[in-house]
Amino acid sequence: MNSKLQLHIQENLQRKFLPEDFLQIRPPVKQHHVTSETDLTYTFLHRLMMLDYRARYVRVKADGPEGTHPKSVRVIDITKKDFINLDALLSMSADTRQSEQTHLHPMDVQMAVFHCSDSFLKQMMITKLSQCQYALPLLVPDPVTMEIECPLWTFRQITKTWKVTEIKDSSNIVTMKSVPVYKAQTPLVSFLRLGSLSVSKSQLINTLINDRHSTFFHRNCPGSTKSCYLMDGVAEIAWYCPAGKPNDAFNDCIAFCNLHGDALLTERQRDILIKRSLVTVVLVASLQKDEIITALFESQNHFIFLTVDDDRDLFKTTTGQYIMGLKGKSQSDISEELKQIIREVSSSLDGSNLKSSFQLETMAELSEIRVDESDPACQRGKSAAMIIVDILSKDNMNVSKLKDEFLPYRGDLWHQWSKIHKELYHLRGDIEKEKCKKEQELMNIRQKQCAASFSKLVELFIVSLSSFSPTDKQYFLKWIQILMDDLSTDDLSSVLQSYDEKWSEVLALKNKHMKSDLLIKKQTELEEISKKLQSATFGLEHIFREMGQIYEAHRAIEGESRHTDWSKYPELAAQLMISGHPMELMDGDAGHVPLTWISSLLEEVIKKLGDQRVFVLSVLGVQSSGKSTMLNTMFGLQFAVSAGRCTKGAFMQLLKVSEEMKKDLKFDYLLVVDTEGLRALELEGNTTHHHDNELATFVVGLGNLTLINIFGENPSEMQDILQIVVQAFMRMKKVNLSPSCVFVHQNVTDVAAAEKNMDGKRRLQEKLDQMTKLAAEEEDCNADCFSDVIKFDVRKDVKYCAQLWEGSPPMAPPNPGYSESIQEVKNVILSKASQSDGITLTQFKYKIQDLWSALLNENFVFSFKNTLEIAAYRKLEIQYGNWTWDLRSNMLTAENQLYNRIENGNLDMVKVSDLTKKTSKTYEEIKTAMKKYFDENREKEFLAQWRGRFETKLKEVHDEQVSTVKRKLDEVIQQKEARKKLDDKKKEFEDKLLQKSKELAQQLKDKAKDEEELQKQFSSVWSDLVTEITADIKPVEDIDLEEDQFKILQELGFEPILINESKTSGSYKKISSVGDYSDYAGETEKLSLDSIRAKPVATRGYTSAYLQEVAKIVKEKVEKFQSESKCTLKKDFKVDLLLYVFYKAEILLLDSQEEFKMKHDPLTYLESKKTQYYNVFRSFCKGNLSAVVLAELICEKLKASIVEAVCNKTAIGLAGEMRCSFPAFNGNRLNLEKHVLKSLAENENFDDFITYIRNPRSQTEAFIKAEVKKYIFRDHKDETVNILKKNVDDINMLMSQALSTATQKVQTQRGDINMWLKEFSSLLKEELTLDTFSSQNFSDINNFDFLMEALKKEFTPISDEIRSLSLNKLKESRLKPDEILIDQLCNCCWVKCPFCAAVCTNTIEGHSGADHSVPFHRPSGIKGWHYRGTVEFSIDFCTTNVASDGSFYPCHDSEETVPYKRYRTAGPEYADWRITPDESKLVYWKWFVCRFQKKLEEHYNFKFQGRGEIPSEWKTISKCKAIRSLDEMCK
Repeated sequence: MNSKLQLHIQENLQRKFLPEDFLQIRPPVKQHHVTSETDLTYTFLHRLMMLDYRARYVRVKADGPEGTHPKSVRVIDITKKDFINLDALLSMSADTRQSEQTHLHPMDVQMAVFHCSDSFLKQMMITKLSQCQYALPLLVPDPVTMEIECPLWTFRQITKTWKVTEIKDSSNIVTMKSVPVYKAQTPLVSFLRLGSLSVSKSQLINTLINDRHSTFFHRNCPGSTKSCYLMDGVAEIAWYCPAGKPNDAFNDCIAFCNLHGDALLTERQRDILIKRSLVTVVLVASLQKDEIITALFESQNHFIFLTVDDDRDLFKTTTGQYIMGLKGKSQSDISEELKQIIREVSSSLDGSNLKSSFQLETMAELSEIRVDESDPACQRGKSAAMIIVDILSKDNMNVSKLKDEFLPYRGDLWHQWSKIHKELYHLRGDIEKEKCKKEQELMNIRQKQCAASFSKLVELFIVSLSSFSPTDKQYFLKWIQILMDDLSTDDLSSVLQSYDEKWSEVLALKNKHMKSDLLIKKQTELEEISKKLQSATFGLEHIFREMGQIYEAHRAIEGESRHTDWSKYPELAAQLMISGHPMELMDGDAGHVPLTWISSLLEEVIKKLGDQRVFVLSVLGVQSSGKSTMLNTMFGLQFAVSAGRCTKGAFMQLLKVSEEMKKDLKFDYLLVVDTEGLRALELEGNTTHHHDNELATFVVGLGNLTLINIFGENPSEMQDILQIVVQAFMRMKKVNLSPSCVFVHQNVTDVAAAEKNMDGKRRLQEKLDQMTKLAAEEEDCNADCFSDVIKFDVRKDVKYCAQLWEGSPPMAPPNPGYSESIQEVKNVILSKASQSDGITLTQFKYKIQDLWSALLNENFVFSFKNTLEIAAYRKLEIQYGNWTWDLRSNMLTAENQLYNRIENGNLDMVKVSDLTKKTSKTYEEIKTAMKKYFDENREKEFLAQWRGRFETKLKEVHDEQVSTVKRKLDEVIQQKEARKKLDDKKKEFEDKLLQKSKELAQQLKDKAKDEEELQKQFSSVWSDLVTEITADIKPVEDIDLEEDQFKILQELGFEPILINESKTSGSYKKISSVGDYSDYAGETEKLSLDSIRAKPVATRGYTSAYLQEVAKIVKEKVEKFQSESKCTLKKDFKVDLLLYVFYKAEILLLDSQEEFKMKHDPLTYLESKKTQYYNVFRSFCKGNLSAVVLAELICEKLKASIVEAVCNKTAIGLAGEMRCSFPAFNGNRLNLEKHVLKSLAENENFDDFITYIRNPRSQTEAFIKAEVKKYIFRDHKDETVNILKKNVDDINMLMSQALSTATQKVQTQRGDINMWLKEFSSLLKEELTLDTFSSQNFSDINNFDFLMEALKKEFTPISDEIRSLSLNKLKESRLKPDEILIDQLCNCCWVKCPFCAAVCTNTIEGHSGADHSVPFHRPSGIKGWHYRGTVEFSIDFCTTNVASDGSFYPCHDSEETVPYKRYRTAGPEYADWRITPDESKLVYWKWFVCRFQKKLEEHYNFKFQGRGEIPSEWKTISKCKAIRSLDEMCK
């Protein structure tokens, strides 16, 4: 044996090749390339898997550089004389041959791979060899032990189909048969040779089977060599399958067997074949009397002796043997003679003769050979499968009844459930009641499913799946499928024949373009046969379907199940899917996607593999167009391929990307989705059209790339599929999905004709453009050509494939051109895939849910919700919140610093550039982080559409914050300028007071301990100074808002009696929460209060003009409302509205005026400082040094500033802490909404609910304030105190550093107290405010170390006091944590749904370019909607209504209705809302309606009765369940 080959076999006999080694996405094999031996195994198997029968003709060269180049011709230098010495020349030639390395024999390669493969790869390999019309190993000697094995297992997946021709009543009757080859009972004709002969036995057999194809490899085949090491003793078998035509060689199927090597040396194989054969053909050199030939002659078997060395004519002995000489005869003559003999022998035997039929299965009965199925793992799998099949076959039921009996879940009950579930999306009448009724029906069906007896079949199936090892499990599944196919074979064959005949009739009529009653009748008959065909099939997919339904049923009723193992079903199925088993995605019989099952299955796959990235390849095509064959050829997949009806529904299969390909591809798996054929040519009708549109939209949406398979070149036959495909792609464009596509034309006669192909592409382009225009009209979309819909290049994205068969089936081999074409298509797919990141398995799961949910509705585009896109947007909103918080936090710090500088007199003008400069570093960091997020995020494809909007919005937020802070600081500057006169007076007052205090202290030294005398003397000085200083300053007067309001109302023409009545009753205070105009009152209030907030009351004081402006706003609002609604509001309502707005404005005005008074009224200010100055006076009296008095004065002045600084920093810190860690505040707007609703439910306060419904922002602000209060004063009090203490410590550090620095500088520069004070103030200017004061009273200070120590001593008790500061002080600070958080969290969209008042949950206010939306809506009765002319509440959800055929009145006084499906046309408030069907899943508001039924009835004066009666199902919802349902909002 060739040494390399021997080594290769020995290495791999221990570690077998596995299917997964080859069924991966690997680099493409070059079709016309000389391969090195190291690549030979993969090359052979790869090309075989692609049905390229030239796989065994791969030429092998030695490893090395020269191995890839054609062998050069050796040139020998000879002369004419050399021809005389011919012997020497021949000798030279012989030496040359011997020096060359001989390549491996092709059959050695095949058998080496066979021996080194595990049983599953062997089975796959033999199946592919059979499809290539090659002979298959029947008896194989083990290359090591020489034990003979029959690889029966490898034949188990092969089915042979042929047509038997019988003559009855002078006419030919053709019957089609389709039988698993191991069960086929056929005559066997065996060929063997005795001795070494010059004639090729294999070539002779080929002439009997197919003279155009080398079924059996022979010496004249390409690549053949003299030495073949692994074929001696191997018996190969092939079947001749007639086509039912006159030129068939035989009328029925016949098996041909070929024993390789010398039969004299392989006695056991020879004897087995002779015993099993109807006819044995023996090739000998000549008939000589020897022991073996004599024995053969004397046996009772039929022999044909072919003598190679004589030329005798054919003759037959009396014992039934045939003898014929081959010498001088042509191969065709010999072939015809043999055919005649075989036909003669076959027809002379009756069926009772056992020799007349051979069956592969019976080989297992032979004791002298080993059968591969005797392997223990195979036997275990078979035994488990047999138990199940025995249960199925014991009552001899037909397949259809078997499925109903043993798989009850997936039958009628599941079909009923699917039908009713689809009806949920097409409700009519009383929508909510009808919906509840349907939901109850669905639950009842689920309960019936669970009550159905749990089938023994499924139980045993699950036990085997759960307990078997991976190998045993693989055997078990194969055996189950084999044995179940066996059950349905007989039924299937007859139905297939009927189907084939009827289909031919329908096609014939269609080709005549006949639309007659006869065509309709034939189509109806065909549909009936089609149903029978589906009933006659029974496969693993039906068991998995049953598992899925068991799982879904038990999941639906949760704890009511008696069975406990169902929760493991997705895990079991996931293991199989990972191992490469196809899984049903859409049940083609029910026309439904079992979402719960599929989602759980994919979740289990994710658990096992991780959230791997996959590239989804969807395949669409007309039925029976060769889609599954193409996929199996392209990737070696296992999608079912059958005659007549093909894949039913949609299946998905995972294909791993090999390590060497991962450098080119950005995903880990290829996920292939194969579908049932579109628009079966023989069937027509609306149902079929709808189903095809549904299926096409589903798989096109799922795929990153869709392969559109077209059979043939006739554009008219393409029209149906093209229209469906174009419409599917148009829908994807409208919902912002952008898959790519490749068109594949199969069965093209001349693939190489470039001109013809270009013409075909042009016609396809024209057809696509034509279909685009048609689809655009149907989908209401602007598109003139296909490239408007999808990125498409007809030159690159259209591929032509040669016809599959090289000749006429069933004996035709696959066309090698087909394999090459498919390889080209595969390369195009991988090229496109290399440009894609694919999607994660989680994204794929959500895509399935989104697409199917949208498809259940009538309008796909309108109903589609892209969960992945929504999730990406919500994450972006959270990130945006973080960015804007960083900006806000930075801006607050900058504001604080500049505020202190202004108060310290170090800044008298704030420029925008100053603010921009202070925040530029943070802003640039945020912009960099944003860019990185959009560029590097895994969901960047989704994010790209919002990038511009968010970048613009971030700039707007930055600019707005700069503008706001500048406005605030400008007001501070104005305020400071406004009180400049007062500040000057204060400084004058302080200087005089200090001077007087010093002088008086000298006089009162002896009375320093007499507190009463000191106070008396100080008060006298104080009164005189206050009178002197304030003599020319007018005090700030108190304001009388009530009087101003009364005057304004009178000026507007309202009678005093009407005003007084309204004030006395207090009814105006409730106007925002009662009646039809509460929303209107809320809007007016907001506008008015915004106007008041914008007024500089705190800096310039109150004027009645502010209230007059508010009154003007209310008046304009009223006039606008009356004009638009064409109605007149009553006077008392107008008075109530004005008083309500005044009442709300009053608090703001009084607070601001009090602040103004404190800062601008000298008497108020000086009175607040009296105690501080008394303490300084008393210190002088006690004889304290000036340094000590100055230290006291500085600390007193700084104390309030330090408290304010600590509180402000604590407010910012607390807001930041809560923003990051508090669940309600650390997400997006939707997350905040969830927590507000949760809080409302927990508190169960009806008035708060009404406030939320009428004015959601107000209630949200109240929620934020309440939560901040709880956080600070109760739940996180200790953490708050720690934050405050840390800020005190920071101030201490600042003070200490400022003291040290100022002292050191003054001492170094020999400065005075004035210099020290300036330096000290300068160091504090951005953190603390320190009023300037004259140093003249402290000019005697020159010991600055003493001053520093005095300050430290004086500051210590103040620091300790502030460290123990009451948290209530935070309420008085300039910055408050709740207000900071309100600014951050409430600066979003507050637009309410016009139907149900649900609040838009977009984090960005305005969000131009995007519709308002909310994940879940509410019953419209919550807003007060009712049926016109009745007191009946409306309990319908707008999300259900918009999918119904109902209509509504856009406002309470509308005269015409608008269909819900066209709600956007009802007016501006409706036009910007995207309301998608959600099956009203959120039970929260159903609970609310039940909990507050009476209060809602009292509030709105309507009743929950008649059409508004509350469904009984709502009343079962608990508060706990209602709160839990809120989590659905944020999924």
